Amino acid sequence: MTRLRPDLAPAWLRPALGLDTAKLQQSIGSDRTRVFAGPLPRRRRESAVLLLWKGRSFAEAEVLLTHRSPTMRAHSGQIAFPGGRRDAADATLIDTALREAEEETGLNRATVTPLELWEEVNIRATGNPVSTVQAYWHSPEKVWAASSEETDDVFCLPLAELIDPAHRTQVGFKEWSGPAFFARGYVVWGFTAGVLSTLIAHAGWEEEWDNNSVLDLRETLLASRNNEKMV
Repeated sequence: MTRLRPDLAPAWLRPALGLDTAKLQQSIGSDRTRVFAGPLPRRRRESAVLLLWKGRSFAEAEVLLTHRSPTMRAHSGQIAFPGGRRDAADATLIDTALREAEEETGLNRATVTPLELWEEVNIRATGNPVSTVQAYWHSPEKVWAASSEETDDVFCLPLAELIDPAHRTQVGFKEWSGPAFFARGYVVWGFTAGVLSTLIAHAGWEEEWDNNSVLDLRETLLASRNNEKMV
């Protein structure tokens, strides 16, 4: 069983520990504000994602992200953390996140130190619970799009780019709106953007940005590299 070691977090990352997931749920919306999908599933399926940071200092900090293949049935074309559904063989949700990251990006789990497992939140579009494993990549190695069926791009994005007000906005669709980031021609939105935005604020890393303007989600996605199926 994989253990959590928050004591091994580098000094720069420690302010990001202990996030209140109620604030994250507020950022991404709840089952009652779902506008992207049909009825809630009869049986909820557990999932976990890996929020993986690397860097010896704040200035070097980067987070691992993937671009989901446009051919995927769920969340196609979106920028996401590595992750997926829990398998019967997974002892814990930590193992789920690490296994999925290994399958999607070729990540060597021996190079990763899991720091904390957040309480689950409900994804607006599916109604299913997702848990986030925040971890530190103590010995980074090469990663790539190891499963072309699931991902077609894998990259590490500097924290400085996420914090930069020029890369931040809000997007909206019908009655929903939420935070978003511009990164390498992609638009990061939905659950992934909610996690990053909430964490940046929690850690005290946030710089003043225009959080009053809301861009149309459809138009923003069409102008991006995401190649998402239009909602």
